[in-house]
Order: sequence, then structure tokens, then C-alpha cells
Amino acid sequence: MSPGPVMQDGGTTTAGNQTATSDGATQEGVRLVEQLLPDAIPGLVIEYGMAVLVLIIGLYGSKLAIRLFGRTIARRIQRPSITQTVLRSVRLAIMLVAVAVALSIIGFRGSDILLSVGVFSAVLGIVLAPIVGSIINGVFVLADQPYEIGDMIEISDSETRGFVEDITIRYTKIFTLDNTFIVISNSSIRDRDIVNYSAEDERTRLSLSLTVTYEGDLAEARKLMEDAAKGVDGVITGGPDIRIGSARYPAAPTCFIDEYADHGVKLVLRYWSKAPYKLMRVRSEVNEAVWAGLEDADVHIPYPHSHVVFDETSGSLPVEMQRGEAPSGRAGQRPEDRED
Repeated sequence: MSPGPVMQDGGTTTAGNQTATSDGATQEGVRLVEQLLPDAIPGLVIEYGMAVLVLIIGLYGSKLAIRLFGRTIARRIQRPSITQTVLRSVRLAIMLVAVAVALSIIGFRGSDILLSVGVFSAVLGIVLAPIVGSIINGVFVLADQPYEIGDMIEISDSETRGFVEDITIRYTKIFTLDNTFIVISNSSIRDRDIVNYSAEDERTRLSLSLTVTYEGDLAEARKLMEDAAKGVDGVITGGPDIRIGSARYPAAPTCFIDEYADHGVKLVLRYWSKAPYKLMRVRSEVNEAVWAGLEDADVHIPYPHSHVVFDETSGSLPVEMQRGEAPSGRAGQRPEDRED
């Protein structure tokens, strides 16, 4: 029964010797520096000075490492968001090593640091829970790839549209089209519907609905709308069909008959914008071109008419109109002077 405790004690002694060896090497370096400096300088000043020097070296060393390996990592990792996350992790690791060395110089042991981390983790667990949740969701955002840095996206519930400026494991930064920044936590953005306009193909399809009268020239109306869209800069005028999934759609503007409505024939013009960055301008110019083309064509846009019908069940309404004179009869009397 005795060999068990002997082996356990031996293992504990080995771990303690390793910690002591690490701390001893650091303290040996401090004593060597103290021997090289004048005796008038207190040892405490030397220790803190060396700790600050180590932190400075770690700071500039992390920047140097990013400059040396940043391009290599970027070439091997095609996604900018993953590249920036890896570079941030490398810089953080170098700084953590520098902090650990600096703490060991001023007398902190590894066991003290672990004890402090354990105590603070228990106390701040509830406070750090949202941050941890954002970090976990950030990992999912980086893995699922719903958007990438430089993509133009839209948040559906708020109708906010802009470009993805940065993606970290905690938040996503969006540069909106209103020249403002929005920073959204990853835990929040994963619960929203995101429209990505430039994920794979920047071409975006737009549509224009227009109702024309039954008496007009329907064929002329359709050709007029197609030609008007082709004349707008930023609209794809032709070429190979555009593939979406397993379906293919005409690249040139095409006008379809949607339905026969109450007041006329409803037409739908579908056209493709070359890029999603100025959709409102392209849509406005197409609408303007269609309006200008309809002005001299045998095509008319109907508008609803209202007819008021009186019959024997509606009673009577005397109406009298005269030009240049005051109304006479019952229509010219004040309500209180009228006889029922």
C-alpha cells in the first residue's frame, strides 16, 4: 500500500520543481541584470523596469509578427474575416506571453495567477456570459459564411443597408449607405434575416409593374418598356441567360403580361442591374425612361373612376348651378332657413 503515496508525492514534487525551475530562471535573469547595473538603483525599480521593457518588446514584437506573416496567412486563407481573426489571435498570444513573463519578473508565480483567474472567473461568470455568447456566435458566423468583408448586405427588420466593414468573433461592423457605422453583436445578428446582395453574383433583378388600358396597343407598350430599360446605364441589355440555381432567366429586359385587371392589363417589366450599389438610381432612371416613352405612344395608363348613382331608393338631392350669380332656390339657402 505504501508505493502509491510515494509515487503521488513524487509526481507533486516534479510539478513543483517545474514551476520552481521556471520562476528560478526568471529570477536568475533579474539578478544578472542587477549585477550589471549600479548598486544605487533599487532592485524593485529594476524588476518593474524589466517588466515594462518586456511588455514593450511584446507589443512591438506582435506588430512585427503581423507584418512578417500577415501576407503569407492572407494568401493561404482566402477569406478576409478569417485572416483578420487569425492575425488578432497571433498578436494576442504574443501579448499574453509577454504579460506572463512580466508578471513572473515582478514576483507573481504561476499558481498565484491560476488561483486569481479561478476566483475572478467564478465572480464574473454572470457578467461575462453575454460576451462569451457573442464569441460563440462569432465562431458560427465565421464558419457559416453568411457574409464577408466588403459584401453589401441588408438587415431586413430595420431595412438597414450597407457594406460589411469588419467581422470579429464578438461583433460585426457595417458601414451604411447613410455614411454611418453600425456595430451589431454576433449574438444579435444571427437571429436576424440578412439579405446579401454581393455574396456570389452582384447582378440584381428589379421589376416595374404598370397597368395600361385595354384600348391601347399592348405590343407597343411591352416593346416600349423593354427599350426604355435597355437605354439606362447600369442595366444589363443582353447576353447569355443568367443562372439562378437550376433555372435560367433572360439577361435582357423582358416585359410580361401579369394579369387582366379591372381597369386594364397589368404588365411587369423585369430587368437586371449590373451592381447592387445604386439600385434606387437605376430604378428611378428606368421609371423615368418608361414615362417619357409613353408620352407619344398609343398607350394610356388608366386611373380609377367613381360613379355616384341615385335611384328611387336614394331620395332626392336638388342641385342648381349658375354662373356669376348667387345660387337660388333651396341650394342657396342656409340650412337653418330651409323648410323641411
